This record gives sequence, structure tokens and C-alpha cells, in this order.
Amino acid sequence: MAPLNKVCILGSGNWGSTAARIIGGNVRKLPNFDDTVKIWVYEELVGGKKLTEIINTQHENVKYLPGHKLPDNVVAVPDAIEAAKDATHIVVVIPHQFIQHLLDTIHGHLLPSARAISLIKGMAISSQGMTTMTQIIHRTLAIPVASLSGANIANEIAEEKYCETTIGCSEPDEAIVWRSLFNTPYFQVNCVGDVIGVEFCGALKNVVAVGAGFIDGLGLGNNTKAAIIRIGFLEMRRLAMHISGARIQDSTFMESCGMADVITTCYGGRNRRLAEEFVKTGKPMSQLEQELLNGQKLQGYLTAGEVYSYIDSSGITDHFPLFTNIYEICYEGKPPSTIFDGLNVDFSRDTLTPSPTT
Repeated sequence: MAPLNKVCILGSGNWGSTAARIIGGNVRKLPNFDDTVKIWVYEELVGGKKLTEIINTQHENVKYLPGHKLPDNVVAVPDAIEAAKDATHIVVVIPHQFIQHLLDTIHGHLLPSARAISLIKGMAISSQGMTTMTQIIHRTLAIPVASLSGANIANEIAEEKYCETTIGCSEPDEAIVWRSLFNTPYFQVNCVGDVIGVEFCGALKNVVAVGAGFIDGLGLGNNTKAAIIRIGFLEMRRLAMHISGARIQDSTFMESCGMADVITTCYGGRNRRLAEEFVKTGKPMSQLEQELLNGQKLQGYLTAGEVYSYIDSSGITDHFPLFTNIYEICYEGKPPSTIFDGLNVDFSRDTLTPSPTT
């Protein structure tokens, strides 16, 4: 008999804990998977007790997903190597600024047959170009990597409210396995082959959400917000075309990872919320992150800086007026009302890679 597959989740924040609820329930229905799901938890004290001990005794992440029980087959482990060493399927779900340190820690301690999926909504963008999380994971660990992203606010999923997500996986057989780990009646998974496109959408929508939050903070209403969302979506597509060339398919932007995620993040995500408070209070983003996010990290603010570094070094800031304005408001102290400067841009000639016909 072949050995059972084992799942490890690297990251136990709001989204990681929600993923653990889903996967913990699904593996019990999959005969080729071990029932135990290990989740790596960055150890910290909550009410004088270790968070791992709380999760393993109360079956709840009381800090990052309070009020939602985890299946009792989800086991919290404070050591990343111990959590990952026997896993065949590794779910990576930590803030993107910490990914390289984690990967360096577990490098050399994984099964040769291991493969991973990234749930991280971020990427490394610099003046030299774009590096996605799956590329960083594959480069460091030399294992196959898929991506998952969508209109997925974690608390709503934990409440089992219906939503969709997108898995990007270049190997159809592997896509089926990943789908079996995540798909539920309330969390519907669609698989595409465009791994980079799924990740790209997941990262860039956070920048658009910051712009939407500025509009909410200014009290300008739904018409204005809709305009910012539309322009932001088109700048996402334009940046995809400029950075990736033929690697990202236009149809990916119509998946849950694309337009749907832009919409939900611009109305309900933490990037929008902090941007609104930024306008209303005048406090720095870093301070608001500490005050309002309970240890979680803000991705949109960081990604806005990375995106600007690329478009500025490429001499194309005039093609991305919204992304440029968001950067200047966040980092250079320009008033939020300047978000509208130069937004009359023609997107009619922008084209991406045609989607493959079936």
C-alpha cells in the first residue's frame, strides 16, 4: 500500500487558520490523505498561554480567527521544520515580506515528493521586474508550486458564506488534487493553468483597494469609488502586459482571482479599511497597522511602493497615473484628493495574451 499523503500549512494567521478549517475537514474524506494536518504557528503568548497550546487544547486560534473552531485533527506545531518535514502537500500562507526567511529555514528538510501551493497575495516587484511567490518558492525549494487566490475574505469563509476562488496550476492532475483539498459546497474552486496570472491579480488588487479606501475616507460615494476600481483594474491589466508579456492570459482577470477579488477587497478588505482611516486620522500606515490589525500585515501599502519602483525605473509612470498617485499619497505626503490627478488615460489599445480555445 502506498503511503498516505500529508498536508502541512505554513502560517496560522487569519487566512491560514481559515484554510486549516477547510483542509482539516476535507482530508477526512480523502482516502489517500492522512487525517492529521500540521499547522506551523509562530509561537506567541496570548493571555499568558502559548498560542500552540491554545489551538491544540481549545481547537481555536483565539488571536487570529476567534469564534471559529478548528477541526481536532489540525495540530499546531511551533517549529516550521517539524511541521513540514513529512508533508507531501505544503500550503504556504504568510505575509510575503517573510517568505524567504521561512523557505531558507525549511530548505533541505522536505520530502523529495513534496509540492506546494501559495496562498500569499503579494509578489516581489523591483526596478528589475516581477518575481512571484511561486517562483521564489520553486527557486528555493526546487519543488512544484501552484497558487490560490480569489475574492476570499477569511472571516466570511470561516462563517461558511458562499464564495469562489481560483487555483493556478500548470499540471492538470495536480490541480485536481489541490482542488480536492480546498473545494467545499461553500468554497467553490475553479482551476486554471495560468499560475502567474492568478498571483499577479492577487497582489495588485491590494493597491487598488488602497485607492478605494482613500475614496471612502474622502466621503465621495459609490460612483467615484466605482471609477477608481475600473481604472485600477485596467492599470492591473496594463502592468501585467508590460511586465509579463505573453505569460498572463486575459481570461484570468475574469476569474475570482481577478475582477471578483478587486471588488470584494475594495469594499471589505483590510487594505481598504486602513486607507480610509489614513485619510480620516492622518496617522501613518505603519501606526494604523499596529493599532487596527491585531498582528496582521498590510500588503497593499508595501506593494504600492514596489509597483512604483518598477514603473518609475521603467519611465512609464504616465501610463499608470492611479498607481503613481496612490504611491505619492502613501509615501510622499501628497493629499488624498490628488488621487484624481491625470486619470484621463486611454486603455482602448491594451491587449493581453488571448486565452487558449477549447
